[in-house]
Amino acid sequence: MNIGFISTRLAGTDGVSLETAKWATVLRRMGHQVFYCAGELDPDGPPGRLTPEMHFDHPLAKALGGRAFGSTAPDPTLLYDIATAAAPLRLRLLDFISEFHIDLLIPQNIMAIPMQLPLGQAVGQVVEETGLPTIAHNHDFYWERERFRVNCIPKFLDTYFPFSAPNLRHAVINSLAKRNLKARRGLDATVVPNVFDFAPSAVKGRPGTDDFNADLRESIGLDDDDLFILQPTRVVARKGIELSIELLRRLDDPRCKLIITHHAGDEGLDYLHKLQAMADEAGVDLRYEAHRFDPTRRTELDGRKVYALWDAYVHADLVTYPSLIEGFGNALIEAVYFRCPTLVNRYPVYAADIGPLGFDFVEIGGKITDKDVAQVRDLLADSARRKHMTEHNYRLGQEHFSFERLEKLLRGLMENTVRL
Repeated sequence: MNIGFISTRLAGTDGVSLETAKWATVLRRMGHQVFYCAGELDPDGPPGRLTPEMHFDHPLAKALGGRAFGSTAPDPTLLYDIATAAAPLRLRLLDFISEFHIDLLIPQNIMAIPMQLPLGQAVGQVVEETGLPTIAHNHDFYWERERFRVNCIPKFLDTYFPFSAPNLRHAVINSLAKRNLKARRGLDATVVPNVFDFAPSAVKGRPGTDDFNADLRESIGLDDDDLFILQPTRVVARKGIELSIELLRRLDDPRCKLIITHHAGDEGLDYLHKLQAMADEAGVDLRYEAHRFDPTRRTELDGRKVYALWDAYVHADLVTYPSLIEGFGNALIEAVYFRCPTLVNRYPVYAADIGPLGFDFVEIGGKITDKDVAQVRDLLADSARRKHMTEHNYRLGQEHFSFERLEKLLRGLMENTVRL
């Protein structure tokens, strides 16, 4: 089949883009062709249609979102204005379907998180109008995010986020979302966890130090005896990065450097500035190095290297993952693949779906305690302990979060959807 992925953004290192690429890879292995339609696309991604007005950062989408959220006061023209903005997006989607002869649609999170209200309505209309088999891949729902809970369009949100149609099936990334979707909307869903390709050659060049990344530590100013503490997440408040700063403050080891590899900006820069001020006050060496990392390696015209995110894991001495809320936890599974010792906060999805599988992490409960600091200090000093921990976690990752597991789940989901 020709399979069309639709989203606001399918580019960069955010969780939705990364997970979409994994689905695309597995679907191609299964013999299908994949095409993208989004407001932002990577130049080396699958073929498709770039549609800037579909981006969540488009001025019209942001303006409509600003009117919809933060107040319950009625806005008499808002639904009309959303519908007006949805009309041309509906046409763009129909053109995409026609141009690439799409047989199956996979909207990526745009039926779940209302960052692009007109696009959510347009996709719902297209799903209903065309009758195409559709799998909505829902990463996080609006009721899971504080900033969307107060709004003046509750009926609209309950119609389109997510939409319901006979030709539409829903996939969610954790069991809590499955349960809440059923309770709130009466909709069934299949749990498809986030995955990583655990095949030994999954990462180009195989994971390890090579000629390209051998100078990574030097490029970010680390000395040979420094400890590379990796924070591999976007800089948004729900990532709990202040807990990583508190960990390093209490470790009180000048060798520890906290490296952030992902960009700030999706929710403004205030949180980044807060973290930088906090680190300065605590005497923690925090380095925001997002400009040095992208999904794939490259060398700029001036000779500066841009490393793949994987290169950071290769050099990391410890991964910190203190998220308060996650739809699943891409970076956690990446740390497992790269055999990195990891500190993780017991966020709700971790507690429900990942922790019970038996992984061996340093677990924290929403704050850094003396016990947590002692565990991390001992872990950094004990290479045998690190090896035992990371090999155990790798075997569990292969079992539960591999591409082979994803293929099995997708086959069942697609057979159920296409039979509609």
